[in-house]
Amino acid sequence: MKFVIAGGSGFIGRKLTDVLLSENHEVVILTRQEKQTTEGITYIQWLDEGSAPEMEIGEADVFINLAGVSINDGRWSPSHQKEIYESRMIATDELIRIIHALKHKPSVLINASAIGIYPASTMTRYTEESTEVAQDFLGKTVHNWEQRAQSLEQLGIRVALMRFGVVLGNEGALPLMVMPYKFFVGGTVGSGNQWVSWVHVDDVVGSILFAAMNNIVYGPVNVTSPNPVQMKAFGQTIGKVLKRPHWLPVPGFAMKAVLGKKSALVLEGQSVLPEKLLQNGYQFSYPQLESALANILKG
Repeated sequence: MKFVIAGGSGFIGRKLTDVLLSENHEVVILTRQEKQTTEGITYIQWLDEGSAPEMEIGEADVFINLAGVSINDGRWSPSHQKEIYESRMIATDELIRIIHALKHKPSVLINASAIGIYPASTMTRYTEESTEVAQDFLGKTVHNWEQRAQSLEQLGIRVALMRFGVVLGNEGALPLMVMPYKFFVGGTVGSGNQWVSWVHVDDVVGSILFAAMNNIVYGPVNVTSPNPVQMKAFGQTIGKVLKRPHWLPVPGFAMKAVLGKKSALVLEGQSVLPEKLLQNGYQFSYPQLESALANILKG
């Protein structure tokens, strides 16, 4: 099959590309960088003046949209929030334009999304049937992003909205969460009661491919482990895997002072369950936190 990936140079995109190549799929990466030469990958310029990817793509089976400025980098200043929002909308609009221009349409768009669409809660369990939308910056961003992507359904294209939880891997949030434990000063962040709906990066890639290959998977798809944990248990498990103490609490006001509005990513959370993946037969490689962390931190 032929996969076109926007955002292929990011953490998830690189992992996904490696798996696709290992399974002998054809990979096209839309890039703003100078064209590279890599065996098995075709790089096509996009989002630059004069670029016309639709003239080079030809026929493609699957489009995957992972493009957008990372929410993990920098403080959420008004300018950074604008970058986060606009990068997603601009990239998605351009993908929609490209697909409209293609003579042969892909059968599916796999669009990145986030569980930040759900309001923070210590009590509610969210599934894909949940209709609540958070009224904060992240909730509104994800909601608008999903609506843009779903407009392709008007062309008869299946759209799967992959709502990623906290992705665990050797990049992203986990290295920052682990660092205090390596210096023997790890402990509970905030109240410790906030939920962490986590997922191993291998299951993120596995879920994307599962959605791409299964026509019954469409609409919102929660990409989280079936076993979310509260922050205190998350930290304790890091300590257990690393054989480090879990003892020095980090109060919420300190996180707010350091991270500003972005502190909501660690001080608030949602308990999110991947019902659609489970009901359709996806088998998680890492359903339990301890084995997931052991694979990453001891690998």
